[in-house]
Amino acid sequence: MSPPVIRPVDFDNPACTADFLDLLDHYMRGPSGSGQAMTAALRARLPAELRRRPTVVSFIAYAGDRAAGLITCVEGFSTFAGRPLFNIHDIVVHDDFRRQGIAKALLVHAEHVARERDCCKLTLEVLEGNTGARLAYEGFGFQGYQLDPAMGKALFMEKKL
Repeated sequence: MSPPVIRPVDFDNPACTADFLDLLDHYMRGPSGSGQAMTAALRARLPAELRRRPTVVSFIAYAGDRAAGLITCVEGFSTFAGRPLFNIHDIVVHDDFRRQGIAKALLVHAEHVARERDCCKLTLEVLEGNTGARLAYEGFGFQGYQLDPAMGKALFMEKKL
């Protein structure tokens, strides 16, 4: 298989938008997502919401003419470093393309974009039970985050609103 072609998501292009939404829906339906399909309401409003947010960027990996994978990143800011950071919010590889280097190509691309933006780090979250993804991220250089070993590693937490 030749390397995937990675393109930015163009939400003004209906075919590209459909590829984005289909890949995200595929992720949402799986065990690492919510286990449920994307609602019609979310599908209808998400492209416009993302168009309004210049700090959110998405890229699709194409294998031939098929959308094989997706990565969505959000630029944040590290007050400790005084520089931006790049958080990988979503990464998905369609089941038909697993173990073909798609995720790694997307991570390499995200790192390239982060370096262009002078980001101090890449961040992401992963579920404990998603061993395959955890091993892939560790193989790419990600590790648990801590400032002082006596305080332990950082935990990802949320409060639904």
